[in-house]
Amino acid sequence: MTVQNSLTPAVPQQVSIWGLPLHLHGDAPSWLLATQAQHQGCHVITLNAEMIMLAQNVPELAGVIQEAELVIPDGSGVTFYLWLHGISSERLPGIELAESLLHKIATDYPSLGVFFYGGGPGIAEEAAQYWQKTLANLNILGTHCGYHGPEDEAQLKATLADLQPALILVALGVPRQEYWIAANRHLCPEAIWIGVGGSLDIWAGNKNRAPRWLRDNHLEWLYRLYQEPWRWRRMLALPKFAWRAVKSRFFWAHEVSP
Repeated sequence: MTVQNSLTPAVPQQVSIWGLPLHLHGDAPSWLLATQAQHQGCHVITLNAEMIMLAQNVPELAGVIQEAELVIPDGSGVTFYLWLHGISSERLPGIELAESLLHKIATDYPSLGVFFYGGGPGIAEEAAQYWQKTLANLNILGTHCGYHGPEDEAQLKATLADLQPALILVALGVPRQEYWIAANRHLCPEAIWIGVGGSLDIWAGNKNRAPRWLRDNHLEWLYRLYQEPWRWRRMLALPKFAWRAVKSRFFWAHEVSP
């Protein structure tokens, strides 16, 4: 089921970071729902510095990002890069985009269905229970754990094809969730698909998000490292990205599409 809207969604402003697209939009939730109302599906990628650096060496990931309909600035590193090149943009973490969409759907379009996929055993279900308590009108069609075998995978795909949710939140971690969405979005061609990483764990109460003062000071990555110290090797991409961003300031010219 889709939202009825006769307006054609405006194309988001686009820039490029080392061959990867990035869309700047003041109201991404409204744009996504308006696009969905036109029977157009959308793969949303929440781009951060770590993903950008990974994509430089993994063509498959770069290809998935380039094919996505909406790529939003998730991390502070991305907004820092834009600032270096004279572009002012607020970052929009995937968890905040997803939360905005859930509130908007429950308030304005309660007939639209939502599906939660990913996380450890019971996490997706607990996250769904949290949102059902928070937003009584939210139409949650189902959940599925991120750990399963081939038979469960086949059943999950059949369920999605049957239910046709309007919003599908996938929490498998980067880049697995991006690959999975790209490979399976044909099952629900009119849906909004978003990779939400650890968001289900936060909604389920399994983890905490960084305090607001850390987020406001671009230190959410530090809190995440505190919670998940095993990520330290992946975090090495951040200073490499910052140094390359500074150097690129003297050579890079951005292109903004109308």
